[in-house]
Amino acid sequence: MKAENAAPPRILIVDDSSLIRLYCREVLERAGYEVEQAINGIEAMEKVLGQEFNLLIVDVNMPRMDGFSFLRALRESAHQAASVPALVMTTEAGQQDREDARAAGANFYLVKPVAEFELLRHVAILTGVPA
Repeated sequence: MKAENAAPPRILIVDDSSLIRLYCREVLERAGYEVEQAINGIEAMEKVLGQEFNLLIVDVNMPRMDGFSFLRALRESAHQAASVPALVMTTEAGQQDREDARAAGANFYLVKPVAEFELLRHVAILTGVPA
């Protein structure tokens, strides 16, 4: 997955569901990625402003700050993290939801449940590092 001495891509999972965070963490860590977690957009913003990530996996419906609000705030910031790719992964399956995700700054949109191979394929595309 990685070149000799190269650090693995760092991924932030932003989801209020502990089950989804656990699933993603297990799949991604098994594939060699380094994973951090946040339970809402506010916690995610604190993490991205203080740490470097190669990818954000973001749910939409979360308390305190939803995924779209988080992405919009991040994309509008002058912080270097504003350009980190984002994969929205949600139960919302409507066309308007997809358009809202794109407008908020998402690079890809997946509807839960997401199969392991599909998650890994999108993560590899967005990080540029095949699993």
